[in-house]
Amino acid sequence: MSASATLLPTVVRPAENNHHWLSSDHCAGPVLDLLGALGWAIVDTPEANVHATSPDGRVYVGWLPEDPAAWRRDIVWHVRVQPTDGDPWAQEFGPCTPSAAVAGFLAALVARSSR
Repeated sequence: MSASATLLPTVVRPAENNHHWLSSDHCAGPVLDLLGALGWAIVDTPEANVHATSPDGRVYVGWLPEDPAAWRRDIVWHVRVQPTDGDPWAQEFGPCTPSAAVAGFLAALVARSSR
């Protein structure tokens, strides 16, 4: 049995560098820009770690590139949430997670909380 060339699937290859944002960028810029625009309190330490707290104090975000305890757990981002109803919870992201992905997570969290 032979198949016509027109019936075979076409191989599609993504363009080079088309998905550069999927790779880790090892920076906090997109997250800190978002949180700053939302009016969060942002404090950086002499060790180059950054801590941010939501205006209502219920959400904490830590960028911990120089925290030995975070590195032992293979994380650089720590998000801690204290809901008004329910149990507190946390989400952590490793050093290979793009900061744009963390910013997207936080944007979705903030959008959901404003409903």
